[in-house]
Amino acid sequence: MTEQAATRTERKERTRAAILDGTLALAAERGFAALSLREIARSAGIVPTAFYRHFASLDDLAAALVDEGVTALRLALRQVRRRTDTGLADTVRFVFDQAEAKHALFGFLTRERHGGSAALRRNIAHELQMIVRELVTDMSRLPALDDWTPRDLEIAAELIVGTVADGVAADVAAQTPRERLAIREATVQKIRLIALGMDNWWSPGQR
Repeated sequence: MTEQAATRTERKERTRAAILDGTLALAAERGFAALSLREIARSAGIVPTAFYRHFASLDDLAAALVDEGVTALRLALRQVRRRTDTGLADTVRFVFDQAEAKHALFGFLTRERHGGSAALRRNIAHELQMIVRELVTDMSRLPALDDWTPRDLEIAAELIVGTVADGVAADVAAQTPRERLAIREATVQKIRLIALGMDNWWSPGQR
């Protein structure tokens, strides 16, 4: 790649990042559904027609934000799961650390997960379901869960992912470090209680 091409690529990446950051800032005030392409372009310092050099539509922009947040979290969680020394509590705290590092992005996901457009809600739900599926795969490899049915594993994974997602939602809305710490530790405790229940669960018909 020539220096001129590299500079052009870098400039395009900076503009794309400016669009994403501007969108997050605007969406925090009014929600994504209330935003127009014109004001998003203005927040990034570009003309509206230049927006289409980066995204095909506002829906494409929303999908990119979901992908950047949830998909990045999925990849990070894969790395955590590969470490044999990572406990359940540490994994939960890791998720909260990721949310804190990208507070604006996870705030967007939290708000739009329940209050956004139908398409955006479906997109977020799909990505969360991918995390559920990966967790089901992990749990299916545990000898202690050999007798569990696929549906049992799916329900447990949905409960775990939903509990953590709700904890993150409360965390990004918290006003003080003390509140955030309390939310994190309460979520860890909830996950521990879920794990305790899993140790004592049996599928209907097993006993």
